[in-house]
Amino acid sequence: MIKQVDGVQVLPRHRASCHCGAVELELELPDGIVDPRRCDCSICRRKGAVVASVPLAGLHVVKGAEQLKLYQFNTRVARHYFCGNCGIYTHHQRRSNPEQYGYNVGCLEGINPLKIDGVVTEDGVNHPSDAAPS
Repeated sequence: MIKQVDGVQVLPRHRASCHCGAVELELELPDGIVDPRRCDCSICRRKGAVVASVPLAGLHVVKGAEQLKLYQFNTRVARHYFCGNCGIYTHHQRRSNPEQYGYNVGCLEGINPLKIDGVVTEDGVNHPSDAAPS
């Protein structure tokens, strides 16, 4: 749980937005930023974002839902959203846990994800959902 980043408080209900401001989210973060990480799968290593998790009910699009574009690939289970105007990745519904959204920590108002120490990189290249059934 991270309740503060570089002197900026993580609020229990924190706003997030894309770069141009067309898309705004409200995230329920009563425990702060939980489990921030990077991933080395083909899409994550290209977007380079630090991502954390919230339950589906903990993310609300408060502005610009019509601006959001959906991208799916491979198994088409994960649902990746980005602003159709500025291109910033805002969030995605996880393949590993479809009851959660991953969100771009860099979209949180006032939060610089590069100031979070110890962000781990998950092995998305060898995703458990890709394992051959036994």
